[in-house]
Amino acid sequence: MHKKSPYDVVKSRYVTEKARVMEELKDNGSNPCVARCQSPKYVFLVDKKANKREIAQAVEEIYGEKNVTVKSINTITMKPKKRRVRGRIGFKAGFKKAIVTLAKEDAIEEV
Repeated sequence: MHKKSPYDVVKSRYVTEKARVMEELKDNGSNPCVARCQSPKYVFLVDKKANKREIAQAVEEIYGEKNVTVKSINTITMKPKKRRVRGRIGFKAGFKKAIVTLAKEDAIEEV
């Protein structure tokens, strides 16, 4: 069994409004509800067959120069959505995303 490249497991960062809000939760201390969220969270698009251990190892390997440690991972499989193009029904491709929680002092990008 050959080892997958970390770039085969983690395809890219998934940047949406909701993902940016999750990244900034650790900096928002004014709201008491989210003040307890001390750890930064980042969202990545990952391979559909990748498990949580492979994702954690890949993230730590890709961002090894910043010495990040993965605390936990939540995965979500998004189903294909029905789309209509020129009157014909097709499907938008499904994907898998992973919400990666890092240790308190770690960060992927410096602001």
